[in-house]
Amino acid sequence: MTTIASTPLHVTPVVGTGLSIDALTVRIPWRRGRTVHAVTDVSIRIEPGTITALVGESGCGKSVVALAAMGLLPPSARIGGRITVGDNGRIVDLLHTAESFRGRTIGMVPQSPSTHFTPVHTVGAQIAETIRAVGSPYSVSELIRRVDFPAEALDRYPHELSGGMVQRAAIAAAIAADPPVVIADEPTAHLDQQHTDTVLALLRGCAKRGSAVLLITHDIGALLRTSIADRIAVMYASRIMEEGPAEHVLEDPWHDYTADLLNALPERGLHPIPGMPPELTNLGDDCVYHLRRPETQHLGGPTMLVTRENRTVRTRRP
Repeated sequence: MTTIASTPLHVTPVVGTGLSIDALTVRIPWRRGRTVHAVTDVSIRIEPGTITALVGESGCGKSVVALAAMGLLPPSARIGGRITVGDNGRIVDLLHTAESFRGRTIGMVPQSPSTHFTPVHTVGAQIAETIRAVGSPYSVSELIRRVDFPAEALDRYPHELSGGMVQRAAIAAAIAADPPVVIADEPTAHLDQQHTDTVLALLRGCAKRGSAVLLITHDIGALLRTSIADRIAVMYASRIMEEGPAEHVLEDPWHDYTADLLNALPERGLHPIPGMPPELTNLGDDCVYHLRRPETQHLGGPTMLVTRENRTVRTRRP
């Protein structure tokens, strides 16, 4: 039986300088001499106290960005670029550090939390273990109160919880050390609207305490409904297509791919994008989106990112 002491809820503000991903490129050797171009020249800056949503269809490389930041790519992966995070007045280069930063500097909410929890221990025991591992200043009671997780469910095993409850438990573990960066990889996948809104509100709470939050999602409809994101970066075929303030990108998309994603939503007419995203093996430098939408204004050829004021869009090279 897990016993939870009744203690006041004290929350320490997070101190950090955000997450910077600069020209990140990831290549993963595959069979028959082919190479997966998982991420190509991706740059994203996430300020403390804000949420940046990285959106796009499945298979475009979004989760690989998270794995690179967490140092969880396979040993065979070739990585270029730089990923840094500010923590307590120092800058940590996540690609070239031997220190353990997971859980302390970056907390991660995984895509399928029920499979990341150990099935043979209760959720309460695993949250307590996380607290000890990262040296958290909080008790189990304080953490579950922050994420509105019921105390009576702490003695249950992960498979005995609903999707929404196990996701809240995963967020409690991710924020145990008040990390300056929180990465949530598809945290609302397979959740209904009520649980989706609850999880997104919890991530907003992380940002309000000062964390820089990277939200990886394909659920643009939830972003429209909740206005949870401060900025949005749109990814396709390993590259950033567009990036800018969330309300501007959602209301006035500059790239055809962003517009097509929005038009595919039920509330925007349910116009599906023809075809499928390309395989990421041995991609060239030319634009590949025109293979699905030949009439796009970003038709073919080498592309480049162009920044205008506070927005960036990928377009053809002149």
